[in-house]
Amino acid sequence: MRRRSFLRLSAVLLAGLWLAGCASPHHLQLSPKRSVAAPQTGSGQQITVVAVDGRDSEVIGTRSGSAMSTSTITVSAHELVPRLQAEAERAVREMGFNPTTESAQGRPSLTLTLDHLGYERGQSRPVIDEARLEAVFIAEAVNGGNTYTGTYTSRRTQSFAVRPDRDTNTRMLNDLLSDGLDRAFRDPELGRLLTR
Repeated sequence: MRRRSFLRLSAVLLAGLWLAGCASPHHLQLSPKRSVAAPQTGSGQQITVVAVDGRDSEVIGTRSGSAMSTSTITVSAHELVPRLQAEAERAVREMGFNPTTESAQGRPSLTLTLDHLGYERGQSRPVIDEARLEAVFIAEAVNGGNTYTGTYTSRRTQSFAVRPDRDTNTRMLNDLLSDGLDRAFRDPELGRLLTR
């Protein structure tokens, strides 16, 4: 009798641990990288470059797709923004400019804003689930009295039979953000405005 109670208790504990694992939050540390060269238009001019997080929340979604779920996916601004800043500066350098974080009156500037990063559950089919990812960047170039603003959206839909783990989610979101950075910095209008 005692052994049966012990086995029942063990099964309950194991089930609880399994459910807790499924519902555990993911805090992701992302480091997206551009893979497309930026068009060269500058000749060494200094450009103020700033990356900012414009999202409403650092929680980008849940692993289960339910808004009430505890299995949240979080990407914190203080970890992601420095990486976006480094990629923006690298792109501006490739364009032929000299990036700086210091602003000065009359100096051209480029502000890269992560406006949205979302992770939603898509359509469910027998045995197969779907994750829908979306990232939106806004790049604003200012030079003199002129401003150019570009909006760049990346979307991915990923099907899976087993719910993605932390590493898989990190890889998918890095790919998504890298695509968004590529879209932004291959826009020739940014460089043209900064060169004026």
